[in-house]
Amino acid sequence: MARITSVEIEDVRFPTSLSGDGSDAMNKDADYSAAYVVLRTDATDASSDPLAGYGLTFTIGRGNDIVAEAARQQAAVLVGRDVDEIAADMGGLYRSLTADSQMRWLGPEKGVVHLSLAAVLNAAWDLVARRAGKPLWRLLADMEPAELVAIADLRYLSDALTADEAVAILEAKAATKAERIAHLERTGYPVYTTSAGWLGYDDDKLERLCQEAVDHGYGHIKLKVGADLDDDVRRLSIARRVIGPDRKLMIDANQVWDVPEAITWMDALKPFDPLWIEEPTSPDDVLGHATIRRAVAPTGVATGEHCHNRVMFKQFLQAEAMDYCQLDTGRLASINEIVAVLLLAAKFGVPVCPHAGGVGLCEMVQHVSVLDYVAIAGDLDGRVTEFVDHLHEHFTDPCVVTDTGAGSGYVLPSRPGYSTQMYEDSVARFRFPDGEYWASAAPR
Repeated sequence: MARITSVEIEDVRFPTSLSGDGSDAMNKDADYSAAYVVLRTDATDASSDPLAGYGLTFTIGRGNDIVAEAARQQAAVLVGRDVDEIAADMGGLYRSLTADSQMRWLGPEKGVVHLSLAAVLNAAWDLVARRAGKPLWRLLADMEPAELVAIADLRYLSDALTADEAVAILEAKAATKAERIAHLERTGYPVYTTSAGWLGYDDDKLERLCQEAVDHGYGHIKLKVGADLDDDVRRLSIARRVIGPDRKLMIDANQVWDVPEAITWMDALKPFDPLWIEEPTSPDDVLGHATIRRAVAPTGVATGEHCHNRVMFKQFLQAEAMDYCQLDTGRLASINEIVAVLLLAAKFGVPVCPHAGGVGLCEMVQHVSVLDYVAIAGDLDGRVTEFVDHLHEHFTDPCVVTDTGAGSGYVLPSRPGYSTQMYEDSVARFRFPDGEYWASAAPR
């Protein structure tokens, strides 16, 4: 027997704004941050180390403490729970945590309380995967179709996807999962890089980083746009010259445009042959995205990192408002809701290309993308997952991207868990406001 004995919640912030990392047209001074949850138990794992679960959600600085406090209240009810009982019914755990009507009122299923719920449930999924001795993607891929559907939150989705349809999607791919795992072991999961294209970088740094991306085998590179059209034309000219005509170039406006403005701006950027325009307008504007999508084709529309919940994804898919589904592992309520979105996207035939521009997100999305390919979509066509080369050194099981000769790809995670554990020294140093770094930093 293993019981959860305590919960630790930390507000961890990294000063990425000092170097311009993470900068875009909407968010110019992001300090990549995590509301970090640790579920301690009275047991040990297979290596005789203390068994614990680690989870996080991503923010960009101020307000991270508010998310951490919400997570503290949500996670408190887990103290005393039996880990094996939780593992046997992760769908039930999800439903119990989302059934708190007073916390739900603060959303519902959006905003601070949904971000914090993601952190708590991410820690719970990490815990049960560690208890099973499997990387999370493998724990999920090993489930029978009915088991995986049972953990998915399909509420409010039956007009677009029923449980029977979801099981059928999984059953159609079940017999060939081993073949796809073997393929990923050889090639990794396809990635693109955003690390070259932050808006706060000068032209020389942009050119240098684009060349480094080419040298490291990236076939897809993304740049931030939307602050100034002349600057965008100049920067895209540099990028396209460096990466050549055959590599894919994606662009991301981070929500700054109105619908007509997005269409006009994209008309000026079409000569650079962008694969997609990401978040061209308000992330809540389903019909606006649909209008933009019709107007800018064949350039695709990518969105989803700010979609509050699975219901918004349902509407985007029903309205034919997205070409690429960019779910976020820190905004949706962990695996239970993520699996529902993966199943929706599979039914509608829309490739899932998760967002990962933030601390810890790359570590988590590699598991999600692998699960999608192995057990749900069964297809890599049009699929490429974001990678940003920032802050991985703070994780005990950091994601690894390598050039396999077929292009850069995420190496299959092999260690138990969700790859979400931070080094204790990193947490201690960057804990806000009293960690070593912040206690000695100049006021910001």
